[in-house]
This record gives sequence, structure tokens and C-alpha cells, in this order.
Amino acid sequence: MAQTSQPKSFLDLVNIVDNVPYDFDFSALYKLLLPEDSRPHGLILPNIVSQIPWSSRFAIDHDVLTVKVIDDTNGKDIAKSCNIAFQETVDAIVDKQLFRSVAKHSEMFKVMGANQNVVYERFTSSLFGLASRGAHMTAFVRTPEGIKIWVPRRSKHLKTYPDMLDTTVAGGVKADDTPFACIVAESDEEASLPRDYVRENACSIGVLTHVAESNYTKSVYSQVLYLYELELPETIIPKPGDDEVEIFHLWTVDEVKQAMMRQEFKPNSSLVMIDFFIRHGIITPDNDDAYAEITMRLRRHLPVAITPEKRSP
Repeated sequence: MAQTSQPKSFLDLVNIVDNVPYDFDFSALYKLLLPEDSRPHGLILPNIVSQIPWSSRFAIDHDVLTVKVIDDTNGKDIAKSCNIAFQETVDAIVDKQLFRSVAKHSEMFKVMGANQNVVYERFTSSLFGLASRGAHMTAFVRTPEGIKIWVPRRSKHLKTYPDMLDTTVAGGVKADDTPFACIVAESDEEASLPRDYVRENACSIGVLTHVAESNYTKSVYSQVLYLYELELPETIIPKPGDDEVEIFHLWTVDEVKQAMMRQEFKPNSSLVMIDFFIRHGIITPDNDDAYAEITMRLRRHLPVAITPEKRSP
């Protein structure tokens, strides 16, 4: 499913990230189910199901291809049953060092469509085929020469995508955070941007979705990226605030485009930049024959639940 040739167009960049075909047979995967909820929250490859040391709190049905959390509270505390089941399984995965992508424990994410507050460790998103939440903000400056974009280079020591270019500010949304809270915190920590300025001026401008194949496990997983935009005056300059960013560049649109085609950007950050170009009239139906397909592919229908059916009492 992965594309290896050098991209020649923006659609090629979309294909690199949204790389699970629309005719992919999801029915061949095991459905991850929660108690009192028939919707799939994850989709797991059969060979991954057989490798995971599942907690006894999961019921595996190989005939109908389901992995379901067993609720031992009779509906009184479904979240507790789910969270214990996930944690026991993740603990065993880490202890046994079964997967390169889950070599250690990670921060807690929430199961997006769960009807209760169900959480799991971030690094297991692709293993369980869950939809994960990310937040990205593009900061830009209007100059006499046109729009310029603040582009960070990730530190060389990072586990994922070291030394690659990224969105101005980005991060995974923790279980107890909102996407905007994530952006405000990351703006301070990664880019030394004043929190009050970001709160008052950053704009929510949409969401991107895609279905991808994991580089490590070949698992199929979904991702939801919440997008924000921040116009900065020339007097506010992002600076690395932690050890995750090496340097910030203020680049023209052409410089950003060239780096994207050289695949210097973290793959999903290229999608964020493409969406920015569409909103600002840089990519249009007149200059890109694939405009309609690109815009539709950036907001793909996902094969797992992402919205709760009801709120917990």
C-alpha cells in the first residue's frame, strides 16, 4: 500500500499518507468492540491479533472476527472494565517487547467514539487500529513578497521522523486535553509563543482525516487531525522551547512546496500544508487538475467510530 517513488504532485503526497485503498476489505480485519456498543472502534490484522498477549478481560471470537472487552461490572462502570483490559494488555506487550513500535509506555489517548471515558496508551494506536487525535497549527506572516510560513525542523534525536520538517506547532491530543488546549501548550513548549496571544488569535479551521498503514506493523489505522491557523506579526518569532525542535525557518510558499516534493516534511504535515494552500488560494482548480480529488481525500470517511452515541451519566 505504501508509495515509494518520488512525488511529482500534491496528490502523490496525499497518496503517501492516505495509503489504504478505498476498496480495501475491512471485513477481513478483526473488529475491536466495547461493551454495549456494536460499532467497531478499532480494526486489527489477524496476524496482530495472534501476536498480542490479550488480557483475560478480552473475548476473542475467531469465527466472526471480533475482539471485545468483557464488562465485569454489569454496566455500572464500563470505562473501568475497558481501561483495565487495555492496560493489562499494553503492560504485557511492553514487558515482552513484542513490537518495535511499543517498546515502552506512552501517554494516554482516548478512544474517540467510546460512549464512556475509555483510554489507552498512544503507541498502541496502530496495533489496535484505533483512530488517534492530533492537532496542528500553521503560523504564517504576510509580507510584501507574499505569505511566508514558519517551518520547524524536528530534532535529530526524536524517535519518529527525526530531522524532518513539520507543521509550526503540532502534537498528539492527550486523553484529558481538547485539541485547542494541546495547541496552546505545544505553542509555548515547542515554539516559545505567548500562550495568551495564541489563545486570542489562533483560529480553528477544520479537520483532516486519513486511513494509513503503519510503517512498523503494517496495521491499518485512522487519524484525525484538528487544524488551526495563526497569523503572526513580524515581531513575534517562534523559537525552540524544548529539545524537540532544532530551528524554525520562515519560508516562502515556493520554498515550502520544494521541500514537500523532496519529502523533507513529516508525511501527515504535508497534508496540513496542502490544506493551507487550498484555503489560501495557492492550490486551485485552475492550477491543479486533481483539485477535487485532493480536497475530498483530505476528509475521508473513517471505518471506525469517532463520535460517542451518548454521554455517560
